[in-house]
Amino acid sequence: MSLTAKQIKNYENNGYISPIDVLSKKEAHEIREEIELIEKKWPGEIDGLGRNYIHLISPIFDKICHNKKILDAVESIIGKNILVCGTTLFIKNPEQKGFVSFHQDAKYIGLEPYNWVTAWVAVTDSNEENGCMRMWPESHKEKIKHHNQKFDENNLLTRGQTVENVPLNETEPVILLAGQMSLHHPTVVHGSGINKSNDRRIGFVIQSYIGPDVDQVIGKMYVQQARGNDEFKYHKHVSRPVELMNQNDIQTRKKANEELSKIFYSGSNKKGIY
Repeated sequence: MSLTAKQIKNYENNGYISPIDVLSKKEAHEIREEIELIEKKWPGEIDGLGRNYIHLISPIFDKICHNKKILDAVESIIGKNILVCGTTLFIKNPEQKGFVSFHQDAKYIGLEPYNWVTAWVAVTDSNEENGCMRMWPESHKEKIKHHNQKFDENNLLTRGQTVENVPLNETEPVILLAGQMSLHHPTVVHGSGINKSNDRRIGFVIQSYIGPDVDQVIGKMYVQQARGNDEFKYHKHVSRPVELMNQNDIQTRKKANEELSKIFYSGSNKKGIY
């Protein structure tokens, strides 16, 4: 379902929109089962850098990326020609202290111009207790902010990139039920705290859906055509997976992640685990 005029206005004003109903609770539960199957059968496969591009090795995750409800909403923001440019799993286990520092997606990802949007799909409920995202409304209207590279042990970001002195009283929690999603702008400042609940908090992030006019100015991206056409041909197109953990797909994802790592750590003399 396309976004309403009110939703589009809210996105333009605040830099994000939520919640949007896209999956049933049953579909969200199937995603969690897929994650836990991979963790059990292929230990370590989705840890560290392996949390990226999971849609290239799993038909279930691939299906989410091409979900009509999600694409209709995305089309309302970036237009009818849509590429799936990357995906990331953000898992916060209750016994861990994982958090995401306040940052802007556009800072290190190298996608320009900013005709792209990030979809954050809740696999489990995401709330203030278990470390949901917090957005700083209207921060996307300013220029890219300075980020410190902290490489914090529990930071789920690559470099521990951090925008300092974010006014917490001005941020808003993005509370989602399993199966709902939020959409946010490349330059809106956002982050999330630790999981204080007794269950996992899982988010599947399509980062990002891009228009074909968006180039990768740092490195190389592996994309899928989700809707429309790609008249610019800036990126390497790959096929959709037909079975879980197909060896050819695994090799494609390995190459994609190698290139992604080069992008994320461009200009840095240190690397993190993601």
